[in-house]
Amino acid sequence: MKLVVLGLTLSSSWGNGHATTFRALLRAFARRGHEVLFLERDKPWYAAHRDMPAPDFCRLEFYGEPSDLRRREAEIGAADAVMVGSYVPDGVVVGRMAQKMAGGVCAFYDIDTPVTLAKLEKGDEEYLSPALIPGYDLYCSFTGGPTLDLLMRRYGSPEARALYCSVDAEAYQPVATERHWDLSYLGTYSPDRQPVLERLLLEPARRAPQLRFAVAGPQYPAGIDWPANVERLEHVPPSAHPAFYSASRYTLNVTRADMVRAGFSPSVRLFEAAACGSPVISDRWNGIEDVLAPGTEILLADGADDVLRVLLDPDEAARDRQAAAARHRILAAHTAEHRAAQLETMLRAARRGKATRPQAQERESA
Repeated sequence: MKLVVLGLTLSSSWGNGHATTFRALLRAFARRGHEVLFLERDKPWYAAHRDMPAPDFCRLEFYGEPSDLRRREAEIGAADAVMVGSYVPDGVVVGRMAQKMAGGVCAFYDIDTPVTLAKLEKGDEEYLSPALIPGYDLYCSFTGGPTLDLLMRRYGSPEARALYCSVDAEAYQPVATERHWDLSYLGTYSPDRQPVLERLLLEPARRAPQLRFAVAGPQYPAGIDWPANVERLEHVPPSAHPAFYSASRYTLNVTRADMVRAGFSPSVRLFEAAACGSPVISDRWNGIEDVLAPGTEILLADGADDVLRVLLDPDEAARDRQAAAARHRILAAHTAEHRAAQLETMLRAARRGKATRPQAQERESA
């Protein structure tokens, strides 16, 4: 299969979760014998922080403006599938072009589904419009559960299927290293996540000065009051993620507000931490039990008391059992190889279904 992906970024993991998600998925997809071309908008922010300018599992090429994609029309048209990602700059224009050029399946991969739907409710069409959704043969969604029915029933998606993020099991493994922190968090600053980070990490840090904490990620405002026992790291590159997770007794998972409301939206950081043997403490959201079992594979916390109860528990054997159980579950069901196989099946099914849909035939003759 030949797949063309128009995504936010593959080249830079700086300040986004898209690059690591695409890297894991497409590397595994290529291992299955498929050919991948990734087209990335050449933006200064990512150009200044490229940590994978030349991947060895696919072709990565850059374009300037959406109009530059016309030079790719023959290649896009010849591909078995074209997949447009969420948050692509000028994504509505790019999506229209992809749908018009595609000779095979045209899919949308939404790594931000609840955020996308919240935007559409407000009339914000930054990278997707309601009118585009029926024109995508397949809507691959970061979020499962009731959201899939919503995409088909309200927005007219011909096929909406969950394609959760995943972890590259070869890249994310436990690392033998000294434990530096009792609890760490890895994530770019987000205003709607910050109150949860305050409640589940900063407040525990203030109340337990003998414990050590870390928050890694860019874009945090200068005015945040960081307790003295919280270490700040501006950026941890993907190559250093396993060592970062392995240096933590526990890792905190914090979910964006729109994703909590939608449920069924696991974070890539959750998969990564568990694969590296760091047990996870998470905020609470519907559908988490579909990913990891609360109490045995993941611990849920509503406030500082819950977090401190875990961190101050001297039973390290229980911690190790949780870590082992979570890692086993992730490797059994949530690796990039699992997702690549799912994507392959979805694209083949979409290709079969496309031929029977009048809107697909109309699009092809337009």
